[in-house]
Amino acid sequence: MARLDRVGDRRSGAMWPHAASAQQACVGELPSFLAARAGAVPAGNDNLRHLCDRGPAYELDCLRHVLAPDLLQRAERRAGHLGIGADQVLIQWGMIDDTAYLRHLSQHTGIAIDELLDVDRSDLLLRDGQIAAAAASGMVQLRRDGRLVLAIAPRNLTARSICRAVAADPALTRSMRLTSEAALRRLLLQQGGAALARSAARGVSDSYSSMSAAPGLDDRVWRGRLKRGAAVGAVALLPPLMIPAAWWTLLALCFLGFVMLRLVACCWPRPRRLPMARLPDDRLPIYTTIAPLFREADCVAPLMRVIDALDYPHEKLDVILVVEPDDPATLAAIAQLGPRPHLRVLVAPAVAPQTKPKALNWALPFARGSFIAVFDAEDLPETGQLRAALDAFRSSDARVACAQASLCIDNETHSWLSRTFAVEYAGQFDAVLPGLSAMGLPLPLGGSSNHFRTSVLRSVRGWDAFNVTEDADLDFRLARFGHRSVTFDSTTFEEAPIHFRAWRRQRSRWMKGWLQTWCVHMRHPRRLWGDAGPGGFFALNMIAGGNVLTALAYPAMVLGMAMRALGHFSGSPPAVPAALYALVIAATCLSTIAVGLIGTGRRGRRRDLWILAMTPLYWGCLSVAAWRAVAQFVWVPYRWEKTEHGVVRRTGSAPASPAPLQHDASVQR
Repeated sequence: MARLDRVGDRRSGAMWPHAASAQQACVGELPSFLAARAGAVPAGNDNLRHLCDRGPAYELDCLRHVLAPDLLQRAERRAGHLGIGADQVLIQWGMIDDTAYLRHLSQHTGIAIDELLDVDRSDLLLRDGQIAAAAASGMVQLRRDGRLVLAIAPRNLTARSICRAVAADPALTRSMRLTSEAALRRLLLQQGGAALARSAARGVSDSYSSMSAAPGLDDRVWRGRLKRGAAVGAVALLPPLMIPAAWWTLLALCFLGFVMLRLVACCWPRPRRLPMARLPDDRLPIYTTIAPLFREADCVAPLMRVIDALDYPHEKLDVILVVEPDDPATLAAIAQLGPRPHLRVLVAPAVAPQTKPKALNWALPFARGSFIAVFDAEDLPETGQLRAALDAFRSSDARVACAQASLCIDNETHSWLSRTFAVEYAGQFDAVLPGLSAMGLPLPLGGSSNHFRTSVLRSVRGWDAFNVTEDADLDFRLARFGHRSVTFDSTTFEEAPIHFRAWRRQRSRWMKGWLQTWCVHMRHPRRLWGDAGPGGFFALNMIAGGNVLTALAYPAMVLGMAMRALGHFSGSPPAVPAALYALVIAATCLSTIAVGLIGTGRRGRRRDLWILAMTPLYWGCLSVAAWRAVAQFVWVPYRWEKTEHGVVRRTGSAPASPAPLQHDASVQR
């Protein structure tokens, strides 16, 4: 197994059911000396949750003569119910902004406010590699006026700990500064933006170069194209010419292996999860949702409606939208939403490559949640999905790093392609993936509605920005570090392309990414076998490799069968009979139909089964996309061909208007 520091993973897995966010605020996010002066106890002590969650809301003392007493009482009750600071409740309710609160907290405690406007890089006591940790913790150590100070942007229960610590030791005010989240982020981007951009683009390749599709820094474009072209040409031409019988037999076995894995996964018994008691709100962790957007102006408002409708306390919801720097229309659409305290907008750096995984990596250091969910612009997740994901983690062992929800196409009526896409998704997410999960094999994640333990995601350096199916690649990398993924019962409705050109672009990108993933992890087969075990080795070759290989070879199999049947296939030796081609083609098409039948049955959509009659034609379309993917793999391996969203009328249910904030109903706003 590949070695990796898993301290953060163990802490996350063991602590979060016991109000991890509160513990991290009191101890993890503040220096140990400050926590000690605040009267806290070491992490793991059962009294810590009581001290942090149930103690008086000292953070409201600075507002006693500013806001109405009944409002403060309601905020304190809500804070006790959630296990977070009452200041955060008021900010999330929109009763006071963080800048105004910091001003009152400064006057009350005597800790100066620092806007961090004139900080030189030499005064920022962080190495480049520590910039991301500072963004995650909300703290930064500085040199100000010749003195070392700690600038803190309060979050969770930090303000309460500060008040208690200063009351116990007033001398602490000389070594502390208060700052806003915006000021801290501005400082880190000004002084460490290059390091953060480097980490977003090359974090995986810098840490685990053998597990990244990134080119070398000194690689020439033409040299890379020549190498990839030579490799593809050698694989495609030499074996069929030199050992045709063995090659076509091996190809047939690969087809059958791919088919059998999918069928076995569909039929594998799925473990029954007993219903779990609903977690009280004070035991829920902070949850971050990240949505990377590019030219998605029309999707912004619907996306925020469904996120606001999630069955999760808004005070514990951290929403990040990542926008590309050359996309002013999407930024304008976000601005039209108006103030939303739980929403943050990050602009991805203008460095290559311009891909979804790079945007996700850019958001990763700024995520405040113990768990992260990834959504696409057009997604309509069920309202209970975050709680269902937490239940999946609770019912699994600590090795589980990712939980994948089911994806369902809800515009299947627009074309035969979208109907076929819907049946294909039903088979993949309602039959194949649950079976692979039950078998303990790596999953080709869906790219959306993935839910991660934040600590594990950071420890493996997030997504590979140079892999255009970053989701599948990430799960195989997680498997190599001893983690695994599971599926859970919750649905996210998605939009399928309705025109062949859009479908071809999307499917070519997927095929190219699977080819990248196979090439990356098969660089050292023996190492892969040792890291992921025989199951992971087989899964990579049958899932990532099999998806591409079967699509590439399908036309040759059809042509070979036809020509052999007509007696004109002179190039193939007698050892490759037409019956072999017929068996492979029949098995491929029949297995696709069987998987579709099982998936649509579980999804309750048997009315769409007639579209399975077009499976041979659909496989022909897959072959077109696969060969296009090979050409792009040689020529433009890192080009991200974006799928256009918001072009069809959806049948999935989404809330008609933003849901109200989930706080005490008696609060008047």
